[in-house]
Amino acid sequence: MKRTNLIALGTCALCLALLLFPYGKASASVSDAGGSIAASESSTLPKTTEASSADRDTASDDAEANFDRTLTLRVLDGEQVEEMTLYDYLTGVLLAEMPASFPLEALKAQAVASRTFALRKSKAEKHSGADICTNSACCQGREDPALCPEASVRAVQEAISETDGQVIVYDGELIDATFFSCTGGRTESAVAVWGSDIPYLQAVESPNEEDAPRYSESRIFTPEEFSAQIAAAYPEAKLSGKPSDWFGTITYTVGGGIEYAVIGGVSISGTELRSILGLRSTDIELQVGEDSIRVTTYGYGHRVGMSQYGAKAMAEHGSGYEEILTHYYLDTELRRLYLETPQE
Repeated sequence: MKRTNLIALGTCALCLALLLFPYGKASASVSDAGGSIAASESSTLPKTTEASSADRDTASDDAEANFDRTLTLRVLDGEQVEEMTLYDYLTGVLLAEMPASFPLEALKAQAVASRTFALRKSKAEKHSGADICTNSACCQGREDPALCPEASVRAVQEAISETDGQVIVYDGELIDATFFSCTGGRTESAVAVWGSDIPYLQAVESPNEEDAPRYSESRIFTPEEFSAQIAAAYPEAKLSGKPSDWFGTITYTVGGGIEYAVIGGVSISGTELRSILGLRSTDIELQVGEDSIRVTTYGYGHRVGMSQYGAKAMAEHGSGYEEILTHYYLDTELRRLYLETPQE
């Protein structure tokens, strides 16, 4: 089948149509927060259609590992834009975002999350002349497979092929499939970190992650160092006298992170405190002495969505990738996308 550019799908001569096939009920549309992805003059994906169970079975047989290898993306890497298949793009993403030594089911969960994230992100049209970039702070990171060990490339490509075209949806829409490295035992809700209450991004248990290299970190500040960093962000903070007198009420989120901490008479959110002190997460433990302030953090990242080391732990305890994904993204479903040429 002819390769098709993601942006140009709505007007391409081949006029491919997306078929969204669920593991359960079929859906007639997939959309993101910015609007429907159904075909229109400005849409980035063509119209989603329903198929009968018989057609669905036939498509499953005929389109094995076909979606990712057919659909193409324009990928911004630095200042260069390269066109590549979704399959090749995801290969580089998984190599950058998750250790290839992780269990296959964890890699498959990452493949589905990264595919969903990429397709949703491409709709945002953040990059002129490109669908997505390789900056992990903006989109997702990506490694050049040619520079990676062959065994690692094979491992991630197996995960991608075995989940070809599969995405995560909530209420018929592609989800914002955020993920992060590890947590101290519980994820965080989106509202606690970004202020938006997203039904499928809620705090959930995520145990057995103690083997993560960045599971915890302790840093010791002198009172002078600590007060200087707080005062730089909040000049009005009163940070004289004994350090133990600087700290007031501390409240916590459902996910175990600091919600607000009163320091020097100023209420500082956990996300702000993390940024000010350059901490790994908002799951913060404070131990205040006369000559030092020990700050211990648990987990690494924003802690919203899928924990990668949590996925590893679940896979090692026998969970499949579907169970992993529906654990971290509440009340979601897995659906499979196909590209189909219209009948003559």
